[in-house]
Amino acid sequence: MNRVDGYGRIDRSRTLTFTFDGRTYTGHPGDTLASALLANGVHRVGTSVKLGRPHGIGAAWTEDPTGLVQIEKPFPEPMLQATAVELTDGLVARGVNGQGRLADVPDPARYDRKHTHTDTLVIGAGPAGLVAARSAARAGESVVLVDDRVAPGGSLTGTERIDGRPAREFVDEVVAELAGNQEVLHLQRTTAFGQYDDGFVLALERRTDHLGAAAPANRARQRVHRIRALKVVVATGAHERPIVFEDNDRPGILLASAARDYLHRYGVLAGREIVVFTSDDTAYAAAIDLADAGARVTILDARDTAPEEWKNRAVARGTTVHPSTVVTGTEGEERVSGVLARNAGGAVRLPADLLLVSGGWNPVVHLFSHIKGALAYDAALGAFRPSGTLPGVTVIGAANGTFDLAGVVREGAGDGAPSVDAEPARTPTKVLWRTEGDPDRQFVDIQRDATVADIQRAVGAGLRSVEHVKRYTTIGTAHDQGKTSGVIASGITAELLDRPIEELGTTTFRPPYTPVAFAALAGSERGKLFDPERTTSLHAWHVAAGAVFEDVGQWKRARYYPKPGEDMDTAVLRECAATRASVGILDGSTLGKIDVQGPDAGVLLDRIYTNMMSTLKVGRVRYGVMCGNDGMVIDDGTVLRIAENRFLVTTTTGGAAAVLEWMEEWLQTEWPELRVHLASVTEHWAVFPVVGPRSRDVVGEVFPNLDVSNEAFSFMSWKDTALDGVPARVARISFSGELAYEVNVNSWYALSLWKRLLEAGKRFDITPYGTETMHVLRAEKGYPIIGQDTDGTVTPQDLGMNWVVSKKKEDFIGKRSFARPENHNPLRKQFVSLLPTDGLTKLREGSQIVELREDGALPEPPVPMLGHITSSYHSAELGRPFALALVKNGRARIGDLVHVPMGGKLIEAEIGDTVLVDPEGARRDG
Repeated sequence: MNRVDGYGRIDRSRTLTFTFDGRTYTGHPGDTLASALLANGVHRVGTSVKLGRPHGIGAAWTEDPTGLVQIEKPFPEPMLQATAVELTDGLVARGVNGQGRLADVPDPARYDRKHTHTDTLVIGAGPAGLVAARSAARAGESVVLVDDRVAPGGSLTGTERIDGRPAREFVDEVVAELAGNQEVLHLQRTTAFGQYDDGFVLALERRTDHLGAAAPANRARQRVHRIRALKVVVATGAHERPIVFEDNDRPGILLASAARDYLHRYGVLAGREIVVFTSDDTAYAAAIDLADAGARVTILDARDTAPEEWKNRAVARGTTVHPSTVVTGTEGEERVSGVLARNAGGAVRLPADLLLVSGGWNPVVHLFSHIKGALAYDAALGAFRPSGTLPGVTVIGAANGTFDLAGVVREGAGDGAPSVDAEPARTPTKVLWRTEGDPDRQFVDIQRDATVADIQRAVGAGLRSVEHVKRYTTIGTAHDQGKTSGVIASGITAELLDRPIEELGTTTFRPPYTPVAFAALAGSERGKLFDPERTTSLHAWHVAAGAVFEDVGQWKRARYYPKPGEDMDTAVLRECAATRASVGILDGSTLGKIDVQGPDAGVLLDRIYTNMMSTLKVGRVRYGVMCGNDGMVIDDGTVLRIAENRFLVTTTTGGAAAVLEWMEEWLQTEWPELRVHLASVTEHWAVFPVVGPRSRDVVGEVFPNLDVSNEAFSFMSWKDTALDGVPARVARISFSGELAYEVNVNSWYALSLWKRLLEAGKRFDITPYGTETMHVLRAEKGYPIIGQDTDGTVTPQDLGMNWVVSKKKEDFIGKRSFARPENHNPLRKQFVSLLPTDGLTKLREGSQIVELREDGALPEPPVPMLGHITSSYHSAELGRPFALALVKNGRARIGDLVHVPMGGKLIEAEIGDTVLVDPEGARRDG
């Protein structure tokens, strides 16, 4: 074991057992999978995705570009970073080659989300973030503090001193103060992965140990916090930057800060014979700590002069320091065994079981950049840092390019910042992107196997933008999103182009900052909750009646009611025949219903619909069509005028929410002066169309006080009545062409009324029918279903409904688009019927329609398409199958023969008018 006594913050009193690549190891609570593997001497964790080269662990947290694993137990999860997987007892994992596997069983865990509003959001609980949160809390502000590590303190090792005592004691004191303030929400293990406008930040909280092992059953594994803050303080720190050299992807090569983190956080000494390659002071602190822990350390400093005080401290511990020396390559198989270097004296080989690299630091500017924060190149840092300001956003500490501890806490606290023991004066970082070597073996993005040679090829191909180079080489597109490779790629590209890196800039940082599971984004909306299931008041009755259901706009709707031995076609033919011959009844409660009230209600509806609604008399009903700005049909339905200033609008089942949102958008953003209020009442009203020649008898028997004769109750009118004191509304509306009444009642009384209607219809063999029969009946009359017979490119004129477009109204949504030349193109697809000439074949919905050459053969590919089938059914009334279709110049081609390719055959069909049953309309009035 590579554990060192006296180091680490893990719980060594307890032992955890885990399996990796088939072998069993032990670790402790507080370990990550990466720290436990290193403690057991395991450096290689997988192979690279393209070249199959051995890969190890390269960092200590989410900046690690290489240590990808597949979790098998307690639940399969692919492509996770070993550095961020918290160790649990019984964990089973294996290394991957850049590709994992998805689980083949349902995920048992819960995921959820929470909305939070706060005065100040602080992102990062390092020293800068802690003192910033404390300062805001002391000022009386509500505060949310989020940090992605298990414990606060950021990169503090505990060797530092703040306010005259060990830094960890200072951290504990600040955390305790925050915990005692009810206005502070402190969330560890929570990664802010995206920042958006107006102080909106998304953060992912890992609420259990990895994958929910040993978690309470009612506790979500992960939670997405949707935080809205007046002020956002970004204290996200910095990522150490590597240097590119030949074979820099071998296992056993780590960032210098990572080795220090493994020592102080987990008590792991990752190597015994260590070479540190650096161009920055901070690697000396790592080298000194590792030497104190028992390692033999050699420092290779790329700068001409090593920092004097740091050098003296290192030498005092037996560490050798070689200035003006750079690493050019490595040796080893499963792990580094030797380091190849070069200085003024020539080539040097050093034995090593661990190579640490530090080329400086890159401020973590991702969140600042998400909201279009500008970045500027800082030559002294060799990195990009925030430039300028954004409203409500402050960047502090290392994220702002401040790397001395005193400066970090000062930025967080402002006046009255805690004192920090003096540190050695900083020596400028030497900006070094790469050393000499074979560019085909110098890896810039180790996860993608992307090399310096790949950048050379990109530049040679004429690419001059880092965005283009990124896409050509795939650098920065892996799970780490270029945390260690992005700025280096910009630097190398700038060198190859002989341009300043500040001109080139960086690639665009986009959310998420770290990978986020789709399950977390979905939250509880998965399985049956992925799309909420809505049921009508009669759902239990439909189930008991043996209905087969279909999903329509989140509703469970009865599609048909099969009797024993019936398939869908047989059941639907029976339901259709019974309805046209006698009487049928449908549960139409799912139709969208919007209550529109106010003095300007008629004005609003005139602007929304293509036809006039303000002239509708109280007690009357009018069919209407809505179009988008482009003049294309988006929904249809009926409008009932309830009172002078009140209308009831009905919509398609699937379009109810969208139509209400559409109307609200226009009302709130374009016409706020209109005095109108909208309310959805879809669930309030149960609606039962009673359809067929005997429908008048059934409705008249159930409502004896209602005169249902043609003379007293004309088509497209409605009347209020009551049944046993319960108010009901009945409308003469027909979506079948038959005599029909739509009975509306409060949903609380739906089942009772339904049973009364069925009882009254017994002597007429009343037949409950479902949506499939409804579709057949309406299609036989040529009534379109919006969204099925239309596809967003269809105008009312294309549907043959010129009559529904008002010529009197000055304006309405979509009107100007009707004047476009394209809308008058005679070759536009138009709504027609198709009758297969064999009288037997049911055409497949979605099938294309073609025209043969004079010799009876198909034209040469690409075969011109005339249109497509939108609806297709068997018809009991016609005694044959039929279809509805959109066909180019269709209405001028009635009587023409066309063909539909199906199953390797060409089915001949005749174009016809859309109204196939009762074209005279005699049945409508009984």
